[in-house]
Amino acid sequence: MCLKPQLSISWLRGWAARLTLAASVWGLNGPTLAAATISEADLPHALLTTLEAVMSDTHGFEDHYDAEVWLLDMRHRLTPYVTHDNQRFELLSLVQRESRRAGLNPELVLALIQIESRFAADAVSSAGAQGLMQVMPFWKKEIGRPADDLFDPATNLEYGCTILAFYLKQERGDMTKALARYNGSRHQTWYPERVLEAWTHHWWVSQ
Repeated sequence: MCLKPQLSISWLRGWAARLTLAASVWGLNGPTLAAATISEADLPHALLTTLEAVMSDTHGFEDHYDAEVWLLDMRHRLTPYVTHDNQRFELLSLVQRESRRAGLNPELVLALIQIESRFAADAVSSAGAQGLMQVMPFWKKEIGRPADDLFDPATNLEYGCTILAFYLKQERGDMTKALARYNGSRHQTWYPERVLEAWTHHWWVSQ
């Protein structure tokens, strides 16, 4: 079991130096490093809350340092789509939770959301798909939860991640086929190509 650190301003002040070292070791690019250099004024309560969530025993990271770097890195990458810090922190926490629960890569989930809705929680497609991951309402009836609100980010991510994980299992780990089924374009590759391109060009994190 991982022990949570004491999340305090004095503890967080050391981030800039630590992340600069991480950049030199891991080869983080310039914009990512710039976003990682965070001042005390940029540490709202939401950041502390989200860090605590991302660093929980089920976060999927080997240590707290990796969790810190991931959160600040993704925070920067999410900026073009989500303006407010609090919303970015909350969304990243939800993506971490639901993607790990479903056994998915969280950066892949972020890429899928980018393609599906561009992070608009109230998005509705021409086919009637709803929310961040553009989930079709018929799924609520299928699983016996008709009152669920697919415009609620947490609910939408729970559905979307579960559905994608199901298709990935059905397709024996073939991500291209699983993504095509998620989109309803089975036996076609245009949709998987878009998601995978977004993943590799904008959200990819070297393991």
